[in-house]
Amino acid sequence: MANLGDPNGSINKYLQTYTTFSGADIVATFGGIEIGALSGITFSVTREKAPIYTMGSPNPRSFSRGKRGIAGSLIFTVFDRPALYTMLDKNRANGDPSQVFYTRSHNALPGDTSYKNRGIADVNDQGSSVIKKVPYYADQIPPFDITITFMNEYGQAAVRSIYGCELLNEGSGASMDDIVIEETMTYVARELGPMYTVATDPLLEAPTDTEMQFLNSSKLSSDIIRP
Repeated sequence: MANLGDPNGSINKYLQTYTTFSGADIVATFGGIEIGALSGITFSVTREKAPIYTMGSPNPRSFSRGKRGIAGSLIFTVFDRPALYTMLDKNRANGDPSQVFYTRSHNALPGDTSYKNRGIADVNDQGSSVIKKVPYYADQIPPFDITITFMNEYGQAAVRSIYGCELLNEGSGASMDDIVIEETMTYVARELGPMYTVATDPLLEAPTDTEMQFLNSSKLSSDIIRP
């Protein structure tokens, strides 16, 4: 039997080699709530760059850099409730004010009896016409962070985060040819953090001083998380 503490042992050879991940190794949390229905996530970063020309040369002299855009899509498997129902329900139960939105009473759902006089509010009654509601459409959900956690069977782990996600579109459908029902959403974000490794089991291999500081710390370094 190989010695787990031996850095040259046969088991440690695999632990140090197989460091890749698949979709089955991923757990995603939205606003601190684990979303088990997520089956796919994409993200992309684009930036405007344009060549600068001057007279006398057909080639660009330089390139100017403009705005950056971060966006992506989310794919959920539909079971018996909306994809983000768990996140909204838990935050509502905990009284989290960041997971509600404010709107005019005339924008409430049809059939909602918690408001009166559906229509444009009187000019002298603007303040009282603003009410607090739980999001009904995906585009009403306030910005939230997405944390993607990777961990495979060999104990290798990594983390990546997407900050300030705003949902734009949502869509779904059903067909006789579909064996599962999916719901897709698109989003834009403020920042995309880098993917970095996380030490998970210091018993298999003696951790370095930096890893020990990471394991013992209650909060991650902002230099690592944010680009």
